Amino acid sequence: MGRTVTVAVCTLNQWAMDFDGNSRRILQSIQEAKDAGATYRSGPELEICGYSCEDHFYESDTLLHSWEVLANLLKSSICEDILIDVGMPVMHKNVTYNCRVAFFNKRILLIRPKMQLCEDGNYRESRWFSPWRKERTVEDYWLPRMISRITDQVKVPFGDAVIATRDTCIGFEICEELWHPASNHIPMSLDGVEIIVNGSGSYFELRKAYVTVDLVKSATSKAGGCYMFSNLRGCDGGRIYFNGGSSITFNGNILNRGRQFALEDVEVTVATFDLEDIRTYRNNIRSRSHTAAASQSYPRVAVDFELTSQNLISNPPDRPIDGIQDVYGDDDSQSSIKYHSPEEEIAMAPACWLWDYLRRSCQGGFFLPLSGGVDSSSSACIVYSMCEMIVESIDKGDTQVLADIRKIVGDCEYVPIDPKQLCNTLLVTCYMGTENSSADTKARAAELASQIGSYHHSIVIDTAISAILGIFQQVTKMTPKFKVQGGSPRENLALQNVQARLRMVIAYLFAQLMLWVRGRPGGLLVLGSGNVDEALRGYLTKYDCSSADINPIGGIAKDDLKKFLHYFREKYGISALDGIVKAPPTAELEPLQAGQLAQLDEVDMGMTYKELSIFGRLRKQYCSGPFTMFCRLVHIWKRCSPKEIADKVKHFYRCYAINRHKMTILTPSCHAETYSPDDNRFDHRPFLYNHSWKWQFAAIDEQVKQFSEEKPSRSRKAAPEVLPRLKFFGAEINEMHPGVVV
Repeated sequence: MGRTVTVAVCTLNQWAMDFDGNSRRILQSIQEAKDAGATYRSGPELEICGYSCEDHFYESDTLLHSWEVLANLLKSSICEDILIDVGMPVMHKNVTYNCRVAFFNKRILLIRPKMQLCEDGNYRESRWFSPWRKERTVEDYWLPRMISRITDQVKVPFGDAVIATRDTCIGFEICEELWHPASNHIPMSLDGVEIIVNGSGSYFELRKAYVTVDLVKSATSKAGGCYMFSNLRGCDGGRIYFNGGSSITFNGNILNRGRQFALEDVEVTVATFDLEDIRTYRNNIRSRSHTAAASQSYPRVAVDFELTSQNLISNPPDRPIDGIQDVYGDDDSQSSIKYHSPEEEIAMAPACWLWDYLRRSCQGGFFLPLSGGVDSSSSACIVYSMCEMIVESIDKGDTQVLADIRKIVGDCEYVPIDPKQLCNTLLVTCYMGTENSSADTKARAAELASQIGSYHHSIVIDTAISAILGIFQQVTKMTPKFKVQGGSPRENLALQNVQARLRMVIAYLFAQLMLWVRGRPGGLLVLGSGNVDEALRGYLTKYDCSSADINPIGGIAKDDLKKFLHYFREKYGISALDGIVKAPPTAELEPLQAGQLAQLDEVDMGMTYKELSIFGRLRKQYCSGPFTMFCRLVHIWKRCSPKEIADKVKHFYRCYAINRHKMTILTPSCHAETYSPDDNRFDHRPFLYNHSWKWQFAAIDEQVKQFSEEKPSRSRKAAPEVLPRLKFFGAEINEMHPGVVV
């Protein structure tokens, strides 16, 4: 030991185009890093302007204001005597790049542009940025005059270079470059770069948390060195939730890691390590050393500064937290790296997303149509989870959360007592019954509302339905009937839809006026409750009560929601959820029979929710059209005949095609599932299809014919098993019972 360095990574809850707030949070993180003894601070991707500016990146204003924020940082005394890099867009030679800007004591050292852009999932980076393609090359960047007046520099290096301090060498990756097969950290480490810094904007998906940990551990295990990973957290203005988890990794082990889900706007994670341990580690990997001896050099930008401490014994290096045997012989088999279960992720990620949306939209709470089913109950429980996190943060002394909640409720002295009391303040729930609603669902909704504390009403909307139908009857002199009353399918569907759409109209009326009724200013955000499976199938009425301002569960599968409610019931003792989970899913839009439900969702859909999630994953993650989906499922769903599977696949694709137009108007939801059909960002496909799929279905029929002509024993045993165990972040398709199409 003798060359110890303390560094800091930062998790920031930034907001697109909020230059003032973003600047304050950056400065706070720098101050906290200095207070913790760090000599180097790094932050997340595009932290100055916010990651999700999207088409605002085309505007020169965004570039101008980013430079203005950087100017304030350069002038601030907080930024003195610490090496800093920040993320911002920079235009060079009329091309805009996603960059890291490194500076020290009012001097810009390097502008490093991103070299690999992210184009999958919700990412569309090449729409606004171009990748830097000139490897190990720097050019002169002529600084804006406002910056030159501060730094006394006219031009600075721009490009693929590294920073050389007096005691070590620092290189940069930006988000996607860590995921790329030809990651930059390998050639940089071979050239003697000891600290790799990554400012990232990695968003949340269910069952994804381990991915980044595995990547940074693998990177430093192969190449040695320290990897500083800073990530955004929160909703910065769109459908995604950035999930934090900033970390400092050293020679294959995690030294420290921030939290995924929290309401803190700023979280600084620090660690101390010994540079000599990097050098020893690398030198012991002989094949690496031989390759490094022939490696091509990076341009180096020198800075007259030391990251290491002068005192050799007062600042000992940190020990790993990830349960490995350390140099002292201790073997901690219990890793302190926290991986949340999917149920915990559902409880926290959408809750944090809701909190950011609520406090930044200047509204006074939420209005939720509560039907007593799994979906709307899940939305209600997520709001309760948000209230739990708010109270916990305030109890821990988070003054920003306290200030935000006081602004929301319009009371400068308000302090939430407990989650139930806060839920009563923020959440209004309403059961909207009709003559087709059962007493059971009404009772379940009321019981849940009582146990979580929401401000609840039960109303009957038959009068409004009769008034609408009366207008139609007056004009046409005809009276539509339900199917059970002898009506046609058209009549039956129209009578269901008018109920669903009126619930949306009433929801918005109540959302605008309920705070007025309660003597408080402002209005409420309407919450939706459509899950990702129903959106994929199109099992919803266009502009019904699934239409809302935001939807906390719109990216979550039905089966995951049921598991979440089981978890939530056990954690908070909410017994009302027992009956809700056990009850069969129903829309309650058709007449009751002998006072009992006669309409079930899975019957109406013609497929089970488990089947839907499998169709969705194959369609999106595995890029399967109808023919490929059939070919894959025929070797996995062995309890079904090829003809049965063909019928299932055809039925799904017909429904998908007919209802695809509904996905263009889905309520903005917190992205969570990798097969989301959200047309607005994640799933770009046509919304007008030829629903007969004539060519594709003919190919399936030909395969079914070939199966039927073969001997049964040969057709089911000799065929190669395609995707025998499809793993989708924990779910295994071969464990799913195919069910029966009804």
